[in-house]
Amino acid sequence: MAVVKLFVAGCATQRYQPSAVFANSVVTPVPKSNISPTETELIQRAFVQILKPFDGEQWRELFDGVSLAGWRETDFKQGGSVAVTNGLLVFHRGQPFVGINHTSEVPSLNYEVAFDAMRLDGSDFFCALTFPVRESFCSLIVGGWGGGLVGLSNVDGADASENETMTYVSFESGRWYRIRLRVTEQKIEAWIEQKKVVDLVTTGRKLSVRFGEILMSQPFGLASWDTSAAFRALKIRAVSGPAEAPK
Repeated sequence: MAVVKLFVAGCATQRYQPSAVFANSVVTPVPKSNISPTETELIQRAFVQILKPFDGEQWRELFDGVSLAGWRETDFKQGGSVAVTNGLLVFHRGQPFVGINHTSEVPSLNYEVAFDAMRLDGSDFFCALTFPVRESFCSLIVGGWGGGLVGLSNVDGADASENETMTYVSFESGRWYRIRLRVTEQKIEAWIEQKKVVDLVTTGRKLSVRFGEILMSQPFGLASWDTSAAFRALKIRAVSGPAEAPK
């Protein structure tokens, strides 16, 4: 377990500086209060927040909004619980992990995944999307290492805090963030809202999932670390190439 804890707490967060607020985001604000809202209150607020349309066409639903059909809970040791509440997929924090795995085969190249994610409670990554890339796997980490780190784990053996995909974003609990990942022949690209956060040319690079329980998210899964989270509108589609040509 000590090894796993390094996955989240291995680097000092003061090394990173938050990026600017996303200029193009459109979010229904969560009312402020002197009392921190409970998870139940945040789930109720999350349910009524407007779902923005998805760019592009031919999206296929991965989550039906009423059940875990097509998914199973990941068998993490001391894992948290997963529920479908008010049409949302809700992760209640584990010690430390909670998550789900997709039970059907997904593409390993030329696909795009998009969904909304929200931190409900906690201060670490509320979203780790583990996904296939050819015969390998990788994880997109959102909100790790103290709450704001974003990046891929692993690239050439280096985790999200130690490779060139690392960036830092100030995330707010109770706010939806549109996350989009695109995997093609030569690139992995990712966006949060309209901001591109990953633009990695994968030619000649070694991709892997960080050592520890997160390996159980392979081949395609979502997880949170010591954090409660909500998800909605999980979708996937085929694409013919990267959004931007490799440089």
